Amino acid sequence: MTQWIDGVNRFVWGAPALLLIISVGLFLSVRTGWAQFQFFPKAVRSFLVSFCKKNNNQGTVSPYKALCTALAATVGTGNIAGVAGAISIGGPGAVFWMWVCAVLGMVTKFAEATLAVRFHIKDKDGSYVGGPMYMVRQGISKRWHFLAVIYCFFGVVAVFGVGSATQVNAAIGGINGAVESLGGQSSWFLNIVIGVAFALITVLVLGGGAGRIASVVTFLVPVASIFYLLLGAGVLFIRANAISEALRAIFLGAFSPKAVTGGMLGSVFQALRIGASRGVFTNEAGMGTASIAHASAEVSHPVEQGLMGIIEVFLDTIVICTVTALVILCSGVTIPYGHDLGIVLTADAFANIYGQWVHIPLALALCAFAIATVFGWGLYGARCAQYLFGTFSWKWFAAAQAASVLLGAVLSTETVWDLSETANGLMAIPNLIILTALCPELIRLIHEYKQFNVSKADHGGTYENINQCKPVRTFSHAEVSPSVCKGKGGREEDLPSKYRSA
Repeated sequence: MTQWIDGVNRFVWGAPALLLIISVGLFLSVRTGWAQFQFFPKAVRSFLVSFCKKNNNQGTVSPYKALCTALAATVGTGNIAGVAGAISIGGPGAVFWMWVCAVLGMVTKFAEATLAVRFHIKDKDGSYVGGPMYMVRQGISKRWHFLAVIYCFFGVVAVFGVGSATQVNAAIGGINGAVESLGGQSSWFLNIVIGVAFALITVLVLGGGAGRIASVVTFLVPVASIFYLLLGAGVLFIRANAISEALRAIFLGAFSPKAVTGGMLGSVFQALRIGASRGVFTNEAGMGTASIAHASAEVSHPVEQGLMGIIEVFLDTIVICTVTALVILCSGVTIPYGHDLGIVLTADAFANIYGQWVHIPLALALCAFAIATVFGWGLYGARCAQYLFGTFSWKWFAAAQAASVLLGAVLSTETVWDLSETANGLMAIPNLIILTALCPELIRLIHEYKQFNVSKADHGGTYENINQCKPVRTFSHAEVSPSVCKGKGGREEDLPSKYRSA
C-alpha cells in the first residue's frame, strides 16, 4: 500500500507538475512586473501597520486577521518536520529550491489574495466568502465552472491529510520525544489519548464557525511563531561560525548533491522535486487555499490584501523554514540521508545544542502549530464543503475532520506525507488554471491600485466610490446606486434589481 501511494505521489509531483507550478509563477511574475519585488517594501509596511492597528469595526475582518487565519494553515508542522524531511531526502540543496519556489510563490499568493477579494461575495450572515471556486463562478464563463467543483472536491479530501492527519502525526512525534527525554516511554495508548484531546479541541473551535477560528488563530499563530523563532535564533547565535558552511552546503547541494551528501543522494532533480513539493506544502502558494481566508478581509482595494499574500509566503518559507534548515545544518547532528525522520531530526538538532530539556518547549511549539493548522484548514475544508453541499455541511465536516485527527495519531510519517503531497498537487492544477485565466483582471487591478493610491491621497476616496462608475459586471460585490452610474459608462441592465429605476 505504501509503495502504491509513493508511486502516485511521484507521478503527481513529477516533471509536469513542477513545470506547471514554476511556469505559472514565472508567467505571473513577468506579467505583473515582478510584483513580489515591486510591492515588497509596501507589503512590509502594510503588515506592520496592520499588526499594530486594532480593528474596531464590528462585523468586519481586518487584513491582519485574515492574514493570521491564512498563516494558521501555512505555518504548521511542515515548517519543522517538512523541512527536516526535505533535507534528509533531497539533501541541503532542497532548501535552495524551496527558496526559489517561495520567490515565485510570493507573486502566486499575491494573485490569489488579490483575486479572492476582487470576487468575494457576502453570505447570509453579511460576512465575505471567497476562494478559487468563487473566482471561477464570478469571473470566468460557465463552461469552466466545473473547475470549481473539482477544486472543492480535492479541497475536502486534502483537509484530512494536510490539515489533520499530518499535523497531529508530527505533533505526536514531538510529544513522544519530550516524554522519552524525561525518562518515560511513548506508547500507542499515549498517541490515542493525544489524538482524542486534539479531536475534542477541533470540534469545540470549528463548531463555533469562522469567527471563533479567526479569534483563536490571531492569538495562537504570532505567539507560537515568535517563540519558535527565538528558540532557533538561540541555536544560530551559539553556532554562528557554522552558518557560512551551512549556506555553502545549500547552494552547492542544489546543483551537486553528491558533493554535499557524500554520494548518498546524487540527483539534482530529486533535490528540486523534494524542495518544490515541500515548499508548496509549507507555504501553499499555488494551491489557492489561503485565498479562502484572505477573501474574508474588508479592505479599501483588493491589492491591499494581495500585499498580505506576499508577506505570508515570506514569513512562512524565507523566515521560518530557513531558520529550521539552518538549525539542522549548523547543529552538528548527523543527517540520515535517504530516510525521512520528520520531527525527530529537527528535535535532535535542537537537543544537540540545548540538551534534552528542549524537547519540551519544542513539543509545545509543535502542538500550537499543529492545532492552528487544523483550525485554518478546517475553515478551508468547511468552505469547500459548503460550496458543494450547502451551509448545513459545516457541522458534518467538523465531525469528519475530528475523526481524521484521531486517524493521524496512528498513521506512519511516510504514508501521511505522501498522501498530503499528492492531495496538494491535485488541488494546485485547477487553481493554477484559474489564476492564468484571470491574469488580465489581475493586471487591471494592479494598474487601478497605483492610480487609486494617487486618488485616495488627493481626494480621500475609497475603492467603492472610485469604481462605482465602472460597468457592474466587472466587479461582483459592488454596492452602487443607479443615479451615480447612469450616463457615465455604467449600464442600468447590469445592476442588481434593487438598484434599477422603478
